[in-house]
Amino acid sequence: MTDFVFIDSGVGGIPYMTNLLRRAPEASCVYVADAANFPYGEKSHEKVVECVCSLVEKICARLEPRVIVVACNTMSVNALDVLRTRFPQVSFVGTVPAIKLAASVSKKRRIGLLATHATCENPYNIELKNKFASDCLLINRADPDLISFIEHNAFTASRAQCLEAVKPAVDFFRSQDVDVIILGCTHFLNVTDIFEEACGNDIKVVDSVDGVVRHSLEVRGLQEERDAGISKKSSTAQLYTTGFTDDSEKAQYNTLCQKFGIQFMGLYR
Repeated sequence: MTDFVFIDSGVGGIPYMTNLLRRAPEASCVYVADAANFPYGEKSHEKVVECVCSLVEKICARLEPRVIVVACNTMSVNALDVLRTRFPQVSFVGTVPAIKLAASVSKKRRIGLLATHATCENPYNIELKNKFASDCLLINRADPDLISFIEHNAFTASRAQCLEAVKPAVDFFRSQDVDVIILGCTHFLNVTDIFEEACGNDIKVVDSVDGVVRHSLEVRGLQEERDAGISKKSSTAQLYTTGFTDDSEKAQYNTLCQKFGIQFMGLYR
């Protein structure tokens, strides 16, 4: 059996797995990037549910996961309820935009949500906003081009190129006078520091990594090691992808895995 399986449409959710392994290095972790169906954010609700359920069915048969972390906001807001009903033998942890956290730190009460079209347009965000940020204005921006850049280019791009890529989104939110930006697509988590540099001191950047990792460890029953400091015990993790187009894209996966100390396992069949 596998302690944790992380699923996403691409490699965006890797920060969840690497963060969890720093706190619980004894955990067995597998990451499955459904690159064959990337991007999820441009799909209909029905198509997202179909793709996610098909992927999870294969994962359950092969890996016997104790916990599946749905490391993708689009997957979570569209399919999490269906997954819990269809696969009751597995515990699921979802990722949703950190609207509650953003509301807790916003002074202007103007919050920006940067995500996919499917996440921005999902009614679940309105529920989160009404529940946790009813006195705030929530300004949405879907940015599929930036998501694609991060998936295919960011890990080999220069810092200057990454700053140039995030600048249009930051400029948009600054023009809307927001003081908090929510990174509502897990791909953005790989360039959090880039966003923070571009935002400067006047806009705070928030995400759901800490909350998701803590909840995942609680669900699995593993003791979180944060209070005791980061463990020095060595850990291993594996990454599969459902598809890549050519050798150059395969090489990018290898580069990414080497960067994070992950074993690249190739195609998930």
